[in-house]
Amino acid sequence: MTTVRLHRDDGPVSRVLGGMAAGRLPPLPATVLAAAATGVLLAAGPGARPPGGPAPALLCVPLVVLLLAGPSSRHPHSGRLDWLVPPILRGIEYGYLAVLGDAQGVSAPLVYVLITVLALHHYDTAYRTRQGHRPRAWVRLAGLGWEGRMLFTALAGLSGALPFAYPALAAYLGVLSGGESAATWARKGRGSGVMVDLEERA
Repeated sequence: MTTVRLHRDDGPVSRVLGGMAAGRLPPLPATVLAAAATGVLLAAGPGARPPGGPAPALLCVPLVVLLLAGPSSRHPHSGRLDWLVPPILRGIEYGYLAVLGDAQGVSAPLVYVLITVLALHHYDTAYRTRQGHRPRAWVRLAGLGWEGRMLFTALAGLSGALPFAYPALAAYLGVLSGGESAATWARKGRGSGVMVDLEERA
């Protein structure tokens, strides 16, 4: 798996669709189209919400993005601009969680905590990859992937359980990613970096 593909943070469902496409679908056009569709649905979502019910447009976002961007998950991502795919997917996921939470009355601190946990997870993946310590395959699968997390929150919104789903998902990912990351760094040590003494001596 290339580094760009690793940073996509695909889950099991996206990987299955990617296997069906056999790596033939170019990732950047599909992801840009998914971002455009997400923007339209997010803009229309809160206004289309029926009284006391979920917003249908918002709940459709994960399926639309999955069907557009998921089949490209197995592509080598070797194009000159394919490095743009992971940050676009991050923007889609974070934006969706923020808008969905706001539209369905999830408290702002809970939304912030979930997105922060995700951002730390993605930062840890990027940093440890640069150090040559890629996350284990089972951890990536257990993290559900961007599509799994979006589908989970959409189903929670459909059932009215979103205020409970956000903290539950944040706690689950925090324990999973944080625990595995801490165990990895403890096992690998600090690496072979150069130690710098910043203390001035007279």
